[in-house]
Amino acid sequence: MDYAIEAEGLRKDYGSHQALRGIDLAVPSGSVLGVLGPNGAGKTTTVRILATLLDADGGTATVAGHDVRRAPAEVRRRIGLTGQYAALDDTLTGRENLRLVGVLHRLGRARARAVAEELLASFELTDAADRPVKGYSGGMRRRLDLAASLVAEPSVLFLDEPTTGLDPHSRNTLWQRIRSQVQAGVTVLLTTQYLEEADQLADRVVVVDAGQVIAEGTPDELKRKVGGERLAVTLADPAQSATAAAALSRVGAEAAVAVGERVVQVGLRPGIGAIAEAAAALAALGVEVEDFGVRRPSLDDVFLALTGHGAAA
Repeated sequence: MDYAIEAEGLRKDYGSHQALRGIDLAVPSGSVLGVLGPNGAGKTTTVRILATLLDADGGTATVAGHDVRRAPAEVRRRIGLTGQYAALDDTLTGRENLRLVGVLHRLGRARARAVAEELLASFELTDAADRPVKGYSGGMRRRLDLAASLVAEPSVLFLDEPTTGLDPHSRNTLWQRIRSQVQAGVTVLLTTQYLEEADQLADRVVVVDAGQVIAEGTPDELKRKVGGERLAVTLADPAQSATAAAALSRVGAEAAVAVGERVVQVGLRPGIGAIAEAAAALAALGVEVEDFGVRRPSLDDVFLALTGHGAAA
């Protein structure tokens, strides 16, 4: 298999603090790897090493077929990077920012102008192209930042928490642009704290905690690690949560647990009969139910099961 990104045993120390403790990654060309973890897990440090912005204290890595330590210039020619904070000049317009990036990449002025116009149209920024970036909304700035990372037509794209702080509409718009790049054959390494983002975009997910990879697989493979479907019951009266939990524990595949004041969840045994039994058990004890639904485990459930804390901890 052809891998666009490979890392083995990446290690980084800051004094006595071990930011990375032996990270291994392998990203097939044309795919998306989601690197999932909380703040301080080592996600950004990993991206900075792979993008040649930081030297590792141990381990090896290649990006687009080139060693990040021995041939950093070759790596930089083939990658794009969108960091956590937009790398834009606020005093320039959107069009000027993209043209400047093109010139810095030695595309030539004519080509830089053409690429800028193509990207402004693709990211729906043409109407704002001649406004200074300091007047852009957060979503517009992130779109322009991602556009800037694509000026040189990279084969590998690093996205470090690209949608942090965006509203749902802006986030969905950015997701669409990322998908279009993958369809064009670009390899993407995406770090995120958003479980839905990894679920939506990633072919495979690596879960990182305290500088180590603690799990890896497709989103569905990771979800299966915490079991099958779960029944979530929303109660009309929070005072009945203990009664509801006792009833559901008798018919579920595991002990029921309270999630918030009015929601009780339990793992289901296979088959539709388990749902009927749960409903009958609640009715027999006079538990008034406001909502009754079955859901599959989320990546948030996976992270909690693997680390003992949520992804935003």
